[in-house]
Amino acid sequence: MLGVVSSIKILAGDRQADRIVPPTGFTARLTLFTAAAMAFLSVFALALSLASGRLATRWGEELAQSSTVRISAPSDQLASQTEAALRVLSSTKGVASARALTKTEQQALLEPWLGPDVPVDTLPVPQLIEVIEAPEGYDVAGLRLRLLAEVAGAVVDDHTRWRRPLVRAAARLRLLAWLSIGLIGGLMAAMITLAANATLAANTQVIAVLRLIGATDMYITGAFVRRFTSRALFGACIGTAVAVLALVFSPSSGQENSFLTGLGFQGFHWILPAMVPFVAAAVAFVSTRAAASRALRAFS
Repeated sequence: MLGVVSSIKILAGDRQADRIVPPTGFTARLTLFTAAAMAFLSVFALALSLASGRLATRWGEELAQSSTVRISAPSDQLASQTEAALRVLSSTKGVASARALTKTEQQALLEPWLGPDVPVDTLPVPQLIEVIEAPEGYDVAGLRLRLLAEVAGAVVDDHTRWRRPLVRAAARLRLLAWLSIGLIGGLMAAMITLAANATLAANTQVIAVLRLIGATDMYITGAFVRRFTSRALFGACIGTAVAVLALVFSPSSGQENSFLTGLGFQGFHWILPAMVPFVAAAVAFVSTRAAASRALRAFS
C-alpha cells in the first residue's frame, strides 16, 4: 500500500522538478525509439499468436466434425463392401451423414502427392467414405466393432491424430508469443535503465546542488521517473499505432485456411494493443525508479 501511495506521489509531484532532466538528447531519443520499437514488436507478437491460435482452432473444429472410413478390398468386392459400410453408418447414432467419395474427389486428394494425372482407375486405391458427425458425436469404438463384423476391410479414422498436434501447436505458439513479449519487456527495461543511468551520471552536479538546497531523493527520483515514463508512453503509442495500421492494411492471401487469413485482432482482442502503451509506461516507471534509487544511493 505504501508503495502505491509513493508511486502516486512521484507521478503527481512538482512538475517544476522535471526541468532537471534534459528534455532532448541521446537518452531521450533512445527512450522514445526503444519504447516505439518494443511496442511495435509486442503488437505483432500478440497478433501472430492470436492468428495462429484461431487457425489451429478452426482446423481442429473442422477435423472434429468429420471422420473418414477407409475400405480396402479387391476391386470386385469394393462396391459391395462400400454399400455395406454405408448401411452401417446410416444406422449409427451420432452420424449425421455419410457418403462415398467419387473417383474425381479421390484423385484431387492424391494430386498434391502423385500429380494431376493420377490413374485412379488402375491403382489399388482404397474407397474413402466421408462421415459427418452430429453435434453429440458417435461412439467410435462401437462403430469400429460393427464395421469389423460386417465390413472386414473398413478402417475408421476419427482424425484424433491430426487434432492433437494442432492443439499442442496452438498452445506452444501462444506460450512462445507470451515468452517473446516478456523478453521484449525485459529488453525495454534494460534499455530505459541504461538511458536513465546515463542521464543521472550526466547530472551528478545538478543532483548534488539540489541536495544542498534541501531536495529529497523522492523529489529528484520523481523528476526522472516522470520524464522517462512520459517518453516511454509517447513512444509506445507511436509504435502501437504503426503496428495496428500495418496489420489493418496487411495483404490477405484470400484463402480460408491460410495463415495470413485473419491476421490481427478481432472483437475484444482489440483491448490488447490498446494496453501496450500503458504496459510500456509501467515498465519505464519501475525501471527508472529502480535506476534512480540505486544511483542516488551511490551518490550519497
